[in-house]
Amino acid sequence: MTERAYEDLIRELSELCGIMPEYWDIFGVKHETSFETMKGILRAMKCAIDSPEDVAHEIDSRRWRTWRGFLEPVHVVSVSEQPLSVPIYVPVEEGTEDEIWISWVLEEEGKSSLPANMKSSRKKRTLLSGDRIGVSEVQRLDGKRYVKFLLTDTRRRKIGYYRATVRCKHREKAFPGMIDRIERTSRIIVAPDACYLPGELSDGRSWGFSINLYTVRSHRNWGIGDLTDLKNLIAWAAGLGAGFVGINPLHAIPNTRPFGVSPYSPLTRLYKNFAYLDPEQIPEYSESEDVRKTVSSREFKRTIKGLRSSVLIDSEAAAGIKERILRMCFDLFHEKHYVRNTHYARKFKKYVSGEGHHLESFALSMSMWKQMMGKGVYAWQGWPEAYRDPSGRTVRAFKRKNEKEILFHEYVQWNIDRQLESVQKEAKKRGMTLGVYHDLAVGSIGGGTDAWNNRGLFAFDADAGAPPDDFSPDGQRWGFPPLIPEEMRETGYELFIQTIRKNMRRGGALRIDHALGLFRLFWIPLGLLAKDGAYIRYPFEDLMRITALESARNKTVVIAEDLGTIGEHVRETLGRFRMLSYRLFYFERNYPDPSFLSPDRYPEMALCAVTTHDLPTIRGYWKGRDIEVSEQAGKYPDESVRKRRLEERERDRWLLISALKSRGVLGEDFPSDPKMTPETTPDICRAVYHYLALTPCKMLSVSFDDVIGALDQQNLPGTIDAHPNWIRRTPMALEDAMKDKRFRDLASVLKKRGL
Repeated sequence: MTERAYEDLIRELSELCGIMPEYWDIFGVKHETSFETMKGILRAMKCAIDSPEDVAHEIDSRRWRTWRGFLEPVHVVSVSEQPLSVPIYVPVEEGTEDEIWISWVLEEEGKSSLPANMKSSRKKRTLLSGDRIGVSEVQRLDGKRYVKFLLTDTRRRKIGYYRATVRCKHREKAFPGMIDRIERTSRIIVAPDACYLPGELSDGRSWGFSINLYTVRSHRNWGIGDLTDLKNLIAWAAGLGAGFVGINPLHAIPNTRPFGVSPYSPLTRLYKNFAYLDPEQIPEYSESEDVRKTVSSREFKRTIKGLRSSVLIDSEAAAGIKERILRMCFDLFHEKHYVRNTHYARKFKKYVSGEGHHLESFALSMSMWKQMMGKGVYAWQGWPEAYRDPSGRTVRAFKRKNEKEILFHEYVQWNIDRQLESVQKEAKKRGMTLGVYHDLAVGSIGGGTDAWNNRGLFAFDADAGAPPDDFSPDGQRWGFPPLIPEEMRETGYELFIQTIRKNMRRGGALRIDHALGLFRLFWIPLGLLAKDGAYIRYPFEDLMRITALESARNKTVVIAEDLGTIGEHVRETLGRFRMLSYRLFYFERNYPDPSFLSPDRYPEMALCAVTTHDLPTIRGYWKGRDIEVSEQAGKYPDESVRKRRLEERERDRWLLISALKSRGVLGEDFPSDPKMTPETTPDICRAVYHYLALTPCKMLSVSFDDVIGALDQQNLPGTIDAHPNWIRRTPMALEDAMKDKRFRDLASVLKKRGL
């Protein structure tokens, strides 16, 4: 076979695997996917492509997998498209369809089986539990004739998850080599056509604060913002008229510098970082003699004082001292309650039972991870071979030997869930529209617990990222493996479902970071540059519907972060599913004209904000602080780029003042020349948010850092240890901010605008 023929096969396989042959960047330039990139991505997808024969086999396998598999692993359907039909693919000789018995049962997941409408056809010896069956298509494969039957349900199902069990057999074994007996199951997901939106947002709007919880400086926390700080924030913000408080992802992370402190690079997206717990709110804290002795010691008090007063957050030290106290609390709980099976312990056991194998797997992997981390190994790929298989004999033995340690990690998650529940109850008691507004990271690290427990789902030989744009001319590599779309379907989208579900719990809204990745995700094969990556298609309709289902069940508003290189019809689809767009003041311009978009041109179904953790605060933007720190971190390849950035920022300051004055939110006496105002003022900050209050957007997010005049952003994209990312503390204590007139003044402005 010629090299050209081999390349054609690779391109054919790439198409079947969802690798896009080209894409257009934000500059309007078309990028074609190279042959090397295709091969790298196919290998990351675990495809065998070393020879033309291998590739041909992969093509055949994927093209006809559904027909050879009898029953697809999952079907996601609209609740409005009923009665639903489930296709099955049966090997059967022509004219012998009457000799086949087919039965099927559709049961709601988590409930007992109730075979409904099961009866036998009069004309055909075919047993049905859906009333109807039809032959819709025929194919010949491997010398056999396959028939596609449609099993049609007769009931109208409510939204939810169902399991279809289909059995198929010959009445008589008259056809050697064909079917004898087949039994398969499939997950059926009946989903709504749109996400949840409460009446207050359907008919009105809401505003709230956004803050990175770990950054909160307070007179009572242990050097890192915690859930009691969040509860206090909720109560205060509600008093100002806010409908929500948005926070960073709370996912479990290593809590180690410099690679383990980003909330967007978690070990898992299913469970939370124990550093956010307030140990003092755990009942065992006040009951434990060991805890009392420890916290009253001079050493402990000195440590806490140092953590509170440090300029930057010492995540590792703060997490370390919390874990020490949490273990003491757990020891008391285990001795006093768990082994005695008290009523209190039964509440814990009920939580554990409700979480099922997901919590057990997480706790097991965390127990192993902690042990291996003590030996200097941070990723499971560095563990001894026998420990890498979650279902292997060695891991089962570890589980039996470390039962109490596994219980500890489950106990920690139980307490996080209880404290979060208390926070959300406080929000509802205070009359907040949404309460806690959670954030979902786009992925989890390859060495983490999600990846260890679901190895077949991840493409470990590739990184997710983003193509070149104005902010990252060489593209972005995010440092975690993408999920393989085909494998997601094969597992019934279980990990995706659990991820969405658990992050919607205990909150009224969820922001999905890089929601564009639900449509297509940029993959970068290991060994290639970020700019040499390619987009992979994802089953977006299925993922949208699952998200809508979990949104409806949890009564959670969905905000889809749709910034970056946007594909065709993405925003229209998000709107169809009633997911709020995510619009940033910095980026909303009259392109190609750089002037700021007028408020009336913002979409209604959106959340509007000024900035994010990756972008400068208003004060930082005005002073060009982000340009300064980017230069210090070596982000600019030459002086001309830096000069261009400075010139653009000078232009933007003029445009910003002009836009604010044009809407009457900034006084006419305010200097039009930004050089006359080297520092931002509370007037500028208030005017920018007043400007956004004039938009029709359903939600307005106010950055806590903007109001207090913080200079530095939390993260400088593209850097790790060249910049103090994810460890900056708010320059003002929470207790002091609550008395600050700037917050009351801004809240008054927003109230007058109907927010």
